[in-house]
This record gives sequence, C-alpha cells and structure tokens, in this order.
Amino acid sequence: MLKFEEYLTDFTNSVNLLDFIINLIVATLLGIIVKAFYVRYGQSFSNKEKFASIFVPLALSTLLIITVVQASIALSLGLVGALSIVRFRAAIKEPEELTYLFLIIGIGITCGANKPILAVIAILLILIMIFLNQNVSKKKTFVRDQKLVNIRTASTDIKAVTSALSSMPYLELKRMEENQDGLFLTYLTKMDTIDDIAAVRSQLKGLDDNIKITIIDQPELVL
Repeated sequence: MLKFEEYLTDFTNSVNLLDFIINLIVATLLGIIVKAFYVRYGQSFSNKEKFASIFVPLALSTLLIITVVQASIALSLGLVGALSIVRFRAAIKEPEELTYLFLIIGIGITCGANKPILAVIAILLILIMIFLNQNVSKKKTFVRDQKLVNIRTASTDIKAVTSALSSMPYLELKRMEENQDGLFLTYLTKMDTIDDIAAVRSQLKGLDDNIKITIIDQPELVL
C-alpha cells in the first residue's frame, strides 16, 4: 500500500491531472475534426470511414505514451526497449493515408507534451492548407464511373468500332493491337448506368456478331 501511495504521489507531482484531462479533451476533439475532414475531403480510393475510425484512438494512445514517458525516465527507457521488439505494421496504400496518420500522431505528441494550444493552431492551419491545395488541384479533370472496354473483333475498321462508342460522354483509345485475327482495342470511357453498357454492347454486336467485349470497372482517376 505504501509503494502505491509513493507511486501515486510521484505521478501526480510529475503530471498535472487537470492538464492531462484538458489535453485528453483537446486531442479527442482534434481527432474528430481531422476524421470529419478526411472523410469529407480525402481523395483516397479506400474505405475512408473505416480508415478514419482509428484516428481518435491513435491520437489518445500517442498522448498517453508521451505523457507517461515524460513523467518517468525509467518508463521512457522501457519504451525504447519495447519498440525494438514490437513493430507496428499498417497496410498503407496511398501517401494521403500516411499524411493523415502523421497528422494524428502529431496531435497526440503535441497534446502529450502539454501544448494543446499549439496543437489546435497547427491542426487548423494544416487543414486549411490541405483544403486550399485540393481546391487548386480540382482544376484537373476528374472522370467518374470509368470503364475499360476491351474489344476483340475480326473487323479491321477502327473508325467503325470507335463510332459505335461515340455516344459515350467520354472516350479515349488507350491500346490497339492488330494481327491476322483482327483488332484488339482498349478504350477508356464513362458509363453511368446498365443502360449505357447495354447500348454499347448492342452497337458493337451490330458490327460483328462474334465480337468479344470485356468491360472492367476502374476507380476515379485524374486525367
């Protein structure tokens, strides 16, 4: 019992409980703000809501580690030893995801170092910069509901095949191969509905009954 009281006294002398609670609240609110911002404005192709669900727990975990480590030199040395054994691996598919992870970890570190005002100012400025940068990048052309259409036909009339797809709102020839069997063409196009796909199929079948058509869905890309 005496050891516990000594530990509690040592901890409260090193860490102000009121400051810790304030830092905890600030980190939570900032984590929620970054999460909402990422879900709304993030350009990742992955499930943004699922990925963003780790933001608040990650910020609070980092805050707790930094708070405990700065309160005890012995624990900081123990943490170094633990990190040399345990490795955190995350399947990061896009640089944007890594950017937001560092942003959340920065929140935890700054609040854990008892600098909540600095964390608030920095996060707000960073989010504003990200928002402005994305608005500038919006000048590029985005094509949604993209489809890759692979066509193999005995016909060698590329104009006729292209004309059959000309009703689509967007059309770009990406690949062409020609041999003794005919043409192999790949188009990037935009199809919103099943009716669009059916119309393209009907038009292509009108050119060649034995034509082979493969339609592959593509994620949103910047052209």
